[in-house]
Amino acid sequence: MKKFTLLFAFVAAAFCATQAQSVSKVWVSDLGNGNYKNPVLYADYSDPDVCRVGNDYYMVASSFANAPALPILHSNDMVNWTIISYAAQQVLPEDRFSTMQHGNGVWAPSIRYHNNEFYIYFGDPDAGLYMTKASDPKGNWSPLVMVKEGKGLIDCCPLWDEDGKAYMVHGFAGSRAGMKSVLGVFELSADGTKAIGADRLVFDGHPVNTTTEGAKFYKRNGYYYIFCPAGGVKPGWQLALRSKNVYGPYEEKRVLAQGKSDINGPHQGAWGDTPDGKQDWFFHFQDLYAYGRAVHLQPMKWVNDWPVIGEDKDGDGCGTP
Repeated sequence: MKKFTLLFAFVAAAFCATQAQSVSKVWVSDLGNGNYKNPVLYADYSDPDVCRVGNDYYMVASSFANAPALPILHSNDMVNWTIISYAAQQVLPEDRFSTMQHGNGVWAPSIRYHNNEFYIYFGDPDAGLYMTKASDPKGNWSPLVMVKEGKGLIDCCPLWDEDGKAYMVHGFAGSRAGMKSVLGVFELSADGTKAIGADRLVFDGHPVNTTTEGAKFYKRNGYYYIFCPAGGVKPGWQLALRSKNVYGPYEEKRVLAQGKSDINGPHQGAWGDTPDGKQDWFFHFQDLYAYGRAVHLQPMKWVNDWPVIGEDKDGDGCGTP
Protein backbone atom coordinates (compact mmCIF):
# COMPACT_ATOMS: atom_id res chain seq x y z
CA MET A 1 0.00 0.00 0.00
CA LYS A 2 2.87 2.32 0.91
CA LYS A 3 4.62 1.64 -2.42
CA PHE A 4 1.36 2.27 -4.29
CA THR A 5 0.85 5.58 -2.49
CA LEU A 6 4.37 6.71 -3.31
CA LEU A 7 3.97 5.65 -6.95
CA PHE A 8 0.65 7.50 -7.20
CA ALA A 9 2.20 10.61 -5.68
CA PHE A 10 5.10 10.45 -8.14
CA VAL A 11 2.79 10.05 -11.16
CA ALA A 12 0.53 12.86 -9.94
CA ALA A 13 3.50 15.18 -9.44
CA ALA A 14 4.85 14.36 -12.89
CA PHE A 15 1.42 15.01 -14.44
CA CYS A 16 1.09 18.35 -12.66
CA ALA A 17 4.58 19.37 -13.76
CA THR A 18 3.78 18.45 -17.38
CA GLN A 19 0.52 20.39 -17.24
CA ALA A 20 2.21 23.42 -15.71
CA GLN A 21 4.88 23.31 -18.40
CA SER A 22 2.30 23.12 -21.20
CA VAL A 23 0.17 25.88 -19.68
CA SER A 24 3.19 28.16 -19.33
CA LYS A 25 3.97 27.99 -23.05
CA VAL A 26 2.59 31.24 -24.46
CA TRP A 27 2.11 31.54 -28.22
CA VAL A 28 4.71 33.93 -29.65
CA SER A 29 4.45 34.72 -33.35
CA ASP A 30 7.75 36.61 -33.52
CA LEU A 31 10.49 34.00 -34.07
CA GLY A 32 13.18 36.49 -33.07
CA ASN A 33 15.18 36.13 -36.29
CA GLY A 34 13.33 38.49 -38.61
CA ASN A 35 10.64 35.90 -39.35
CA TYR A 36 7.23 35.21 -37.85
CA LYS A 37 4.67 32.43 -37.77
CA ASN A 38 0.91 32.57 -38.17
CA PRO A 39 -1.37 33.35 -36.53
CA VAL A 40 0.12 36.63 -35.33
CA LEU A 41 -2.67 36.84 -32.74
CA TYR A 42 -3.64 33.41 -31.44
CA ALA A 43 -6.66 34.87 -29.65
CA ASP A 44 -10.25 35.82 -30.41
CA TYR A 45 -10.09 39.02 -32.48
CA SER A 46 -12.97 38.76 -34.90
CA ASP A 47 -13.22 40.95 -38.02
CA PRO A 48 -9.90 42.77 -37.63
CA ASP A 49 -9.22 46.05 -39.39
CA VAL A 50 -5.90 47.91 -39.41
CA CYS A 51 -4.60 51.36 -40.31
CA ARG A 52 -1.06 52.71 -40.32
CA VAL A 53 -0.01 56.17 -39.12
CA GLY A 54 3.71 56.74 -39.70
CA ASN A 55 5.51 53.77 -38.15
CA ASP A 56 2.55 52.79 -35.98
CA TYR A 57 -0.17 50.26 -36.77
CA TYR A 58 -3.56 50.24 -35.05
CA MET A 59 -6.04 47.39 -35.04
CA VAL A 60 -9.68 47.22 -34.00
CA ALA A 61 -11.94 44.16 -33.79
CA SER A 62 -15.55 43.20 -33.14
CA SER A 63 -16.60 43.18 -29.48
CA PHE A 64 -20.27 42.21 -29.96
CA ALA A 65 -22.17 42.67 -26.65
CA ASN A 66 -19.04 42.82 -24.48
CA ALA A 67 -17.96 45.93 -22.59
CA PRO A 68 -15.69 47.78 -22.67
CA ALA A 69 -16.18 47.64 -26.43
CA LEU A 70 -13.99 48.09 -29.52
CA PRO A 71 -10.52 46.96 -28.37
CA ILE A 72 -7.65 48.92 -29.91
CA LEU A 73 -4.28 47.25 -30.38
CA HIS A 74 -0.95 48.80 -31.37
CA SER A 75 2.11 47.44 -33.17
CA ASN A 76 5.29 48.73 -34.79
CA ASP A 77 5.88 45.67 -36.96
CA MET A 78 2.43 44.12 -37.68
CA VAL A 79 3.46 41.00 -35.70
CA ASN A 80 3.75 42.03 -32.04
CA TRP A 81 0.53 43.58 -30.74
CA THR A 82 -0.47 45.21 -27.44
CA ILE A 83 -3.90 46.33 -26.25
CA ILE A 84 -3.74 50.08 -25.61
CA SER A 85 -7.37 51.14 -25.19
CA TYR A 86 -11.07 50.61 -25.83
CA ALA A 87 -13.02 53.06 -27.97
CA ALA A 88 -16.31 52.62 -26.08
CA GLN A 89 -16.88 51.84 -22.42
CA GLN A 90 -20.32 50.37 -23.04
CA VAL A 91 -22.50 49.14 -25.87
CA LEU A 92 -25.30 51.54 -26.80
CA PRO A 93 -28.16 51.89 -26.25
CA GLU A 94 -27.53 50.91 -22.65
CA ASP A 95 -31.11 49.80 -21.89
CA ARG A 96 -31.05 47.29 -24.75
CA PHE A 97 -27.81 45.75 -23.53
CA SER A 98 -28.56 45.62 -19.81
CA THR A 99 -28.59 41.81 -20.25
CA MET A 100 -26.13 39.72 -22.26
CA GLN A 101 -27.02 39.19 -25.94
CA HIS A 102 -24.70 36.68 -27.56
CA GLY A 103 -23.61 37.76 -31.02
CA ASN A 104 -25.40 41.13 -31.03
CA GLY A 105 -23.95 44.61 -30.66
CA VAL A 106 -20.69 45.74 -32.27
CA TRP A 107 -20.07 44.08 -35.64
CA ALA A 108 -17.03 44.36 -37.93
CA PRO A 109 -15.55 47.80 -37.17
CA SER A 110 -13.19 49.77 -39.40
CA ILE A 111 -10.46 52.17 -38.29
CA ARG A 112 -9.11 55.06 -40.37
CA TYR A 113 -6.91 58.14 -39.83
CA HIS A 114 -8.10 61.38 -41.42
CA ASN A 115 -7.31 65.06 -40.71
CA ASN A 116 -5.18 64.16 -37.68
CA GLU A 117 -7.95 62.10 -36.09
CA PHE A 118 -8.73 58.41 -35.75
CA TYR A 119 -12.19 57.29 -36.81
CA ILE A 120 -13.87 53.99 -35.95
CA TYR A 121 -17.11 52.91 -37.63
CA PHE A 122 -19.18 49.81 -36.93
CA GLY A 123 -22.61 48.37 -37.50
CA ASP A 124 -25.13 47.33 -34.88
CA PRO A 125 -27.37 44.97 -36.89
CA ASP A 126 -30.44 46.00 -34.91
CA ALA A 127 -29.90 49.76 -35.06
CA GLY A 128 -27.57 51.09 -37.76
CA LEU A 129 -24.07 52.41 -38.42
CA TYR A 130 -22.13 54.25 -35.70
CA MET A 131 -18.97 56.35 -35.50
CA THR A 132 -16.56 57.47 -32.78
CA LYS A 133 -13.31 59.44 -33.13
CA ALA A 134 -10.26 60.55 -31.13
CA SER A 135 -7.06 62.48 -31.71
CA ASP A 136 -5.17 60.01 -29.49
CA PRO A 137 -6.12 56.32 -29.78
CA LYS A 138 -5.04 55.79 -26.17
CA GLY A 139 -7.16 58.70 -24.96
CA ASN A 140 -10.84 59.49 -24.73
CA TRP A 141 -13.00 58.61 -27.70
CA SER A 142 -16.02 60.75 -28.57
CA PRO A 143 -19.56 59.55 -27.73
CA LEU A 144 -20.98 57.24 -30.38
CA VAL A 145 -22.80 59.01 -33.23
CA MET A 146 -25.44 57.36 -35.41
CA VAL A 147 -24.22 57.83 -38.99
CA LYS A 148 -27.05 55.99 -40.71
CA GLU A 149 -30.03 54.43 -38.98
CA GLY A 150 -31.38 51.18 -40.35
CA LYS A 151 -32.08 47.64 -39.23
CA GLY A 152 -29.69 45.18 -40.85
CA LEU A 153 -26.95 47.67 -41.84
CA ILE A 154 -23.56 46.17 -40.97
CA ASP A 155 -19.83 45.93 -41.78
CA CYS A 156 -19.12 49.52 -42.79
CA CYS A 157 -15.94 51.30 -43.88
CA PRO A 158 -15.33 54.94 -44.95
CA LEU A 159 -13.22 56.38 -47.75
CA TRP A 160 -12.15 60.02 -48.06
CA ASP A 161 -11.51 60.85 -51.71
CA GLU A 162 -8.97 63.31 -53.12
CA ASP A 163 -11.70 65.89 -53.82
CA GLY A 164 -12.70 66.02 -50.15
CA LYS A 165 -15.84 63.94 -50.54
CA ALA A 166 -16.38 60.96 -48.27
CA TYR A 167 -18.14 57.66 -48.93
CA MET A 168 -19.08 54.56 -47.00
CA VAL A 169 -19.44 50.94 -48.09
CA HIS A 170 -21.48 48.50 -46.00
CA GLY A 171 -23.22 45.16 -46.01
CA PHE A 172 -26.61 43.83 -44.98
CA ALA A 173 -27.49 41.26 -42.32
CA GLY A 174 -29.99 38.84 -43.85
CA SER A 175 -31.51 38.03 -40.47
CA ARG A 176 -32.58 41.68 -40.06
CA ALA A 177 -32.60 43.33 -43.48
CA GLY A 178 -34.26 40.49 -45.36
CA MET A 179 -31.41 40.44 -47.88
CA LYS A 180 -27.71 39.58 -47.79
CA SER A 181 -24.70 39.06 -50.04
CA VAL A 182 -25.01 42.58 -51.45
CA LEU A 183 -22.99 45.74 -50.76
CA GLY A 184 -24.13 49.35 -50.70
CA VAL A 185 -22.28 52.68 -50.97
CA PHE A 186 -23.54 56.10 -49.87
CA GLU A 187 -21.97 59.54 -49.55
CA LEU A 188 -20.90 60.72 -46.11
CA SER A 189 -20.65 64.27 -44.88
CA ALA A 190 -17.06 65.52 -45.19
CA ASP A 191 -16.63 65.30 -41.41
CA GLY A 192 -17.71 61.65 -41.52
CA THR A 193 -20.58 62.05 -39.07
CA LYS A 194 -23.69 61.36 -41.16
CA ALA A 195 -25.02 59.94 -44.41
CA ILE A 196 -25.93 62.66 -46.90
CA GLY A 197 -26.53 60.61 -50.04
CA ALA A 198 -28.82 57.82 -51.13
CA ASP A 199 -27.66 54.25 -50.64
CA ARG A 200 -26.75 52.56 -53.92
CA LEU A 201 -26.25 48.82 -54.32
CA VAL A 202 -22.88 48.36 -56.00
CA PHE A 203 -22.33 44.59 -55.83
CA ASP A 204 -24.52 41.49 -55.74
CA GLY A 205 -22.73 38.32 -54.68
CA HIS A 206 -25.43 35.98 -55.97
CA PRO A 207 -25.14 33.27 -57.06
CA VAL A 208 -21.38 32.58 -56.95
CA ASN A 209 -20.27 34.76 -54.01
CA THR A 210 -23.03 34.37 -51.45
CA THR A 211 -22.59 35.87 -47.96
CA THR A 212 -20.55 38.77 -49.32
CA GLU A 213 -19.87 40.98 -46.27
CA GLY A 214 -17.08 42.61 -44.24
CA ALA A 215 -16.24 45.24 -46.86
CA LYS A 216 -13.17 47.49 -46.63
CA PHE A 217 -12.78 50.58 -48.86
CA TYR A 218 -9.53 51.74 -50.52
CA LYS A 219 -8.31 53.75 -53.50
CA ARG A 220 -5.16 53.09 -55.53
CA ASN A 221 -3.98 54.11 -59.02
CA GLY A 222 -7.35 55.63 -59.87
CA TYR A 223 -9.29 52.50 -58.87
CA TYR A 224 -11.76 52.26 -56.02
CA TYR A 225 -11.27 48.91 -54.29
CA ILE A 226 -13.59 46.99 -52.02
CA PHE A 227 -11.98 44.04 -50.23
CA CYS A 228 -14.59 41.64 -48.89
CA PRO A 229 -15.01 37.98 -47.93
CA ALA A 230 -17.66 35.68 -49.38
CA GLY A 231 -18.77 32.10 -49.02
CA GLY A 232 -19.25 32.11 -45.23
CA VAL A 233 -17.05 32.56 -42.18
CA LYS A 234 -15.57 29.06 -41.97
CA PRO A 235 -15.47 27.86 -45.61
CA GLY A 236 -15.18 31.17 -47.47
CA TRP A 237 -12.65 33.20 -49.47
CA GLN A 238 -11.54 36.78 -50.13
CA LEU A 239 -12.73 38.93 -53.03
CA ALA A 240 -11.33 42.14 -54.44
CA LEU A 241 -13.68 44.45 -56.34
CA ARG A 242 -12.47 47.41 -58.39
CA SER A 243 -13.96 50.25 -60.40
CA LYS A 244 -13.00 53.66 -61.74
CA ASN A 245 -16.28 55.00 -60.33
CA VAL A 246 -17.08 54.89 -56.63
CA TYR A 247 -20.59 53.61 -57.41
CA GLY A 248 -19.39 51.01 -59.91
CA PRO A 249 -19.87 48.91 -61.87
CA TYR A 250 -17.26 46.82 -60.03
CA GLU A 251 -15.17 44.04 -61.51
CA GLU A 252 -14.62 41.10 -59.16
CA LYS A 253 -11.75 38.69 -58.57
CA ARG A 254 -11.11 35.96 -56.01
CA VAL A 255 -7.70 36.79 -54.51
CA LEU A 256 -7.30 34.48 -51.48
CA ALA A 257 -8.75 31.05 -50.71
CA GLN A 258 -7.92 28.08 -48.49
CA GLY A 259 -6.82 25.86 -51.36
CA LYS A 260 -4.74 22.96 -50.02
CA SER A 261 -3.73 24.82 -46.85
CA ASP A 262 -5.10 24.08 -43.35
CA ILE A 263 -6.27 27.71 -42.98
CA ASN A 264 -10.04 27.65 -43.40
CA GLY A 265 -11.87 30.85 -44.22
CA PRO A 266 -9.75 32.93 -44.77
CA HIS A 267 -12.17 35.62 -43.66
CA GLN A 268 -12.41 39.41 -43.60
CA GLY A 269 -9.38 41.56 -43.08
CA ALA A 270 -7.33 44.60 -43.93
CA TRP A 271 -4.65 45.80 -46.33
CA GLY A 272 -1.60 47.33 -44.68
CA ASP A 273 1.71 48.60 -46.04
CA THR A 274 5.15 49.45 -44.68
CA PRO A 275 6.16 53.09 -44.05
CA ASP A 276 8.50 53.07 -47.07
CA GLY A 277 5.64 51.87 -49.29
CA LYS A 278 7.71 48.93 -50.57
CA GLN A 279 5.75 46.07 -48.97
CA ASP A 280 2.06 45.25 -48.79
CA TRP A 281 0.45 42.88 -46.29
CA PHE A 282 -3.01 41.55 -45.57
CA PHE A 283 -4.63 40.67 -42.25
CA HIS A 284 -7.48 38.16 -42.03
CA PHE A 285 -8.97 35.92 -39.41
CA GLN A 286 -9.42 32.17 -39.25
CA ASP A 287 -12.43 30.77 -37.38
CA LEU A 288 -11.12 28.09 -35.04
CA TYR A 289 -14.57 27.17 -33.71
CA ALA A 290 -14.43 26.99 -29.88
CA TYR A 291 -10.97 28.58 -29.87
CA GLY A 292 -12.23 31.80 -31.42
CA ARG A 293 -11.06 33.78 -34.44
CA ALA A 294 -7.29 34.07 -34.73
CA VAL A 295 -5.59 36.77 -36.81
CA HIS A 296 -3.19 35.87 -39.64
CA LEU A 297 -0.83 38.07 -41.64
CA GLN A 298 -0.19 37.31 -45.32
CA PRO A 299 2.23 38.86 -47.82
CA MET A 300 0.51 40.75 -50.61
CA LYS A 301 1.56 42.18 -53.96
CA TRP A 302 -0.09 44.01 -56.84
CA VAL A 303 -0.26 42.42 -60.29
CA ASN A 304 -2.02 44.35 -63.07
CA ASP A 305 -3.76 46.48 -60.44
CA TRP A 306 -5.16 43.42 -58.64
CA PRO A 307 -4.01 42.34 -55.18
CA VAL A 308 -2.49 38.86 -54.89
CA ILE A 309 -2.46 37.60 -51.31
CA GLY A 310 -0.51 34.70 -49.78
CA GLU A 311 1.21 32.17 -52.06
CA ASP A 312 0.07 32.07 -55.68
CA LYS A 313 1.89 28.93 -56.79
CA ASP A 314 -0.11 28.40 -59.99
CA GLY A 315 -0.09 32.05 -61.07
CA ASP A 316 -3.88 32.39 -61.40
CA GLY A 317 -4.01 35.51 -59.20
CA CYS A 318 -5.65 33.73 -56.24
CA GLY A 319 -3.27 32.95 -53.40
CA THR A 320 -3.47 30.54 -50.46
CA PRO A 321 -2.56 31.33 -46.84
